[in-house]
Amino acid sequence: MAESTLKEKLEKFGIKTAINYLRKDPEKNLPKLMDMIDKADKDGTFAAARYSFHQAIDDPNSPWNHLIYRVVKGVDPHVLETFFTNFFMNSTFIGGKKQMEYRKKYGCNVPWAILLDPTSACNLHCTGCWAADYGNQLNLTFDEIDDIINQGVEMGTYMYIYTGGEPLVRKDDLIKLCEKHSDCIFLCFTNSTLIDDKFAEDLRRVGNFVPAISVEGFEEATDSRRGQGTFQKICKAIDVLNAHKIPYGISCCYTSQNIDSIGSEEFFDWMVDKGAIFTWFFTYMPIGKDAPTDLMATAEQRELMYHRIRDFRSSKPLFTMDFWNDAEYVYGCIAGGRSYLHINANGDIEPCVFIHYSDSNIREKKLLDAYRSPLFMQYHLNQPFNKNMLRPCPVLDNPYKLEEMVSKTDAHGTDLVGQETPHELCAKCEATALRWAPVAERLWKGSGINGRHCVSCDDTVLPENLIPEEERASFDEVVEFEQSQKEQQTK
Repeated sequence: MAESTLKEKLEKFGIKTAINYLRKDPEKNLPKLMDMIDKADKDGTFAAARYSFHQAIDDPNSPWNHLIYRVVKGVDPHVLETFFTNFFMNSTFIGGKKQMEYRKKYGCNVPWAILLDPTSACNLHCTGCWAADYGNQLNLTFDEIDDIINQGVEMGTYMYIYTGGEPLVRKDDLIKLCEKHSDCIFLCFTNSTLIDDKFAEDLRRVGNFVPAISVEGFEEATDSRRGQGTFQKICKAIDVLNAHKIPYGISCCYTSQNIDSIGSEEFFDWMVDKGAIFTWFFTYMPIGKDAPTDLMATAEQRELMYHRIRDFRSSKPLFTMDFWNDAEYVYGCIAGGRSYLHINANGDIEPCVFIHYSDSNIREKKLLDAYRSPLFMQYHLNQPFNKNMLRPCPVLDNPYKLEEMVSKTDAHGTDLVGQETPHELCAKCEATALRWAPVAERLWKGSGINGRHCVSCDDTVLPENLIPEEERASFDEVVEFEQSQKEQQTK
């Protein structure tokens, strides 16, 4: 198979040797290394990935070019080697093949990544965060997390993302899990206030753990939601990570109150200047019975972020993702195990970190049984939830879709404080969704490149100079497989 051939050739050359070779003279040696990979991938299995890299390294003026060379020169060599092996080889290439095998065999979603909460405890109390109300009541044990990872790897999931609570409350256990599962890659959403030199040294030693630091914008915006002095603690943590050459990203939640700060060019430049490798944008969701709804971004603010993120993604050396507005590139909602799922600190297996309903618990079911449970199969059969890929969510963009799915299952609420029905949650999002719908329709019809498929007009929008034939074929195979499964199961 092409996967093993390329992997064997890279291992024969030595990934460590390749990294060292690359770092000696990046501008000269990276193109040579890419030529070697091009020749090894004879049947074009990895053409899409190679195409993306060539787009960056062949254009010296591209911000992606600057980002790649900044990573090559600035990240610790051992961390770089481990990340390349675990993320690209194991999680993407090897894992992707395993996931597809299980999908075909069992007719269900199998995720690329699993989010899990090691603990409900947190040392902050952020406005609008459901975890802030949970306290330190619940934890997944080391053995339970270990078992989740073992089951996941068996089905091709090598990517694990910690949420919470504040995951670094359990940082000793998390480092031990990195050591035990050295073939996996771990990302952690963290407030960063518990990062110190010892922890940074541990990160450099294990090499397979990447922090994503939560920031709300500049100091005033961050401290107003996360507490006085938090922004300065974040800056200190960033300095520690940079001193130890540890790659990290920024996690941003945009609300109605912080758009001016978080969407500004000055903020993007701050992230670049601070050495962030990536940033991941989310929009505020009113999760929890008493969650404030006035923090929800308006349709105008969401459109502003749609344009700002695309503009800065094409002009700043920063890998930028938008959890909602980038759904056009991944064919809609990725939850329910389609690309990821969430396991809370009580062991409840939820379709999404923002959807607190479940019909499975890791202490009672194996992961594969949860993937085939009624709630997860409802996701599998109903995705995408809208032909307009800029309206991907079954709650925020298509209110009551979640209620319809939950009503067909025995799923129950998993919120630890105030239970709310799916109808109550969806109703809180109804007005926002109605205002976003016409904006999303205008953006979708007018963008010119609506992801891979313009589903709303039953056409294919694939400019030759944007997406290569190999990538289109690979993406179409996944989409066609998903649709054929749904047709068979509906019958």
